[in-house]
Amino acid sequence: MALMLMSVKERTGEIGLRMAVGARSRDVLLQFLSEAAFLAFGGWLAGIAFSVLGAMAVAFGTSWKITIPLEAVLATFAVALTTGVGFGAYPARKASLMPLFKHCW
Repeated sequence: MALMLMSVKERTGEIGLRMAVGARSRDVLLQFLSEAAFLAFGGWLAGIAFSVLGAMAVAFGTSWKITIPLEAVLATFAVALTTGVGFGAYPARKASLMPLFKHCW
């Protein structure tokens, strides 16, 4: 959430420009929600990569058989996406409700 709030604050000029040329509040909301979802997806991919590498290292070092259940991978994806969009919703709403006159000064 902090990352998205900072992004909204730093990009007020871009938001104002988009609204000045005709973007609706819904467009800005969707932009920021999609960015939050992509950030969550990237973090999920990195987490999966580190988990697989860690499991392989444990399996190699101990000769254990390690499996990663598909249900666990899908559950972590759902949690990451829900968390990303959930915590990105407030900053996205804040960005979409910025008044146009605020960006003209």
